[in-house]
Amino acid sequence: MSKTQYAADILKELERTLSQIDDAEMQAMAEHILAAEQIFVAGAGRSGLMGKAFAMRLMQMGLRVYVVGETVTPGISSKDFLLLCSGSGETGSLVAMAQKASSAGAPVGLITIKPESTIGQLATTVVRLPASAKEDTATSGADVTIQPMGSLFEQGLLIGMDALILTMMEMKGMTGADMFGRHANLE
Repeated sequence: MSKTQYAADILKELERTLSQIDDAEMQAMAEHILAAEQIFVAGAGRSGLMGKAFAMRLMQMGLRVYVVGETVTPGISSKDFLLLCSGSGETGSLVAMAQKASSAGAPVGLITIKPESTIGQLATTVVRLPASAKEDTATSGADVTIQPMGSLFEQGLLIGMDALILTMMEMKGMTGADMFGRHANLE
């Protein structure tokens, strides 16, 4: 298969996946994020990298946001919000974070393939991103995606969270120009 055909197939998979995201779930997630005093974002592996990209956009919106695990990340309180990015919703370290945040009274958000997961049960708000879990493509040769492991989820996560940023920008009456002043300038 040609490189351009692979790219075209990936785009079709993304369009199919993203078109199934529930608008009400996205709206609820946006409202929780905007209501928080501080937002904490975490994920493992490539999902964590997508979460970091989202945290950057939140910062550019002027929100107080931290990536869990960084040295400058403070403690979480009931006024804050923890957003977890996990395809399975079962990643051990993220389950522990959700439990700790819940114990502190902080609402937990999850973007996942599996809302019924352990983290999904702990979460206040969940956005289901209907992609293939990495273990599904690794063991069953699932025909939902041609891509390896969690690629479709991770790509959908990045684009879905960019759509979430646009939703929040609209809610706050912001433009990209408003955000540009917070772009990194020590590069």
